[in-house]
Amino acid sequence: MKFSIGILLAIFAIWSGSAVASILVGIIYSLSLNLPDNFITKSVGSKLLQAGIVILGLSISLTKAFSVTDFYMPYISLLVIVTFFLGIYIGKLIGLDKKLTVLIASGAAICGGTAMVAIAPIIKAKPKDLLTAITIIFLLNALAIIIFPIIGLYLGLSQDQFGAWAAMAIHDTSSVVGAAMIYGEEAVESAATLKLGRTLWLIPLILFLSYKHQAAPSNKSKLPFFVLFFIIAIAIGSFIDFNSQTISFIKLTSQCFLLLGLFCIGSQIDKKALSNISIKPLQLALILWMIIIPSSYLLIQAAI
Repeated sequence: MKFSIGILLAIFAIWSGSAVASILVGIIYSLSLNLPDNFITKSVGSKLLQAGIVILGLSISLTKAFSVTDFYMPYISLLVIVTFFLGIYIGKLIGLDKKLTVLIASGAAICGGTAMVAIAPIIKAKPKDLLTAITIIFLLNALAIIIFPIIGLYLGLSQDQFGAWAAMAIHDTSSVVGAAMIYGEEAVESAATLKLGRTLWLIPLILFLSYKHQAAPSNKSKLPFFVLFFIIAIAIGSFIDFNSQTISFIKLTSQCFLLLGLFCIGSQIDKKALSNISIKPLQLALILWMIIIPSSYLLIQAAI
């Protein structure tokens, strides 16, 4: 019964064409039916999202990818480094547990849940701490999908500027792409490219924390290998030079995967996870986000 309802809601999410609707329907689906932890939608969301991003790469020209990355990556790199160490410092100031501080600082600086899951085995974080950090970041990301396009329109950001801002200020790749989908096609292209460039900072983070904790990178540390497939897809698309009809089909297919992935990611939230949220980790995440949002906007303005 739950699976059948899920299929109908997934179809609705794709039909709606809305990133906000997709993730909200997923949340309502999970909370209303109390889905078990091993339910299929909770395990395939990231894979569907990654597939959608890789397919999108076929429609992005190599020239544009290089120009956007070359222009914005120095600012993104600066923000990543400052955010991580600022998060560690603020965590100490408010007396938050060290491992939970590292989890939230890593998620806020680089790529949300992906970063936290990757470093958790290295710092030997407790499962409860990981669940708390992921839930907090998830809630902020869900909010970002709704509010960022509104703010972007108010500020008069161009498609590329919004894509860069979303890639810098929103934690998870899913929400970066979700917010950009609302803003426009060009915003999605720049957001996906820059966000995956930001995700590459996960590699030096894993090496740094492995050295600090005197541990070899664990097999459970998930390096962002799908970024490589995204780059390959861009190269293939640029080499073949698809016609306009094929490009439209590629973008439509990518959108279907992305919307389905957002629905599945929305279903990952549950009442148990919400009940584990406490004040201090939420405080750290909010402080960092309130710093990142205007800082990333100012960096984009400085880059123009």
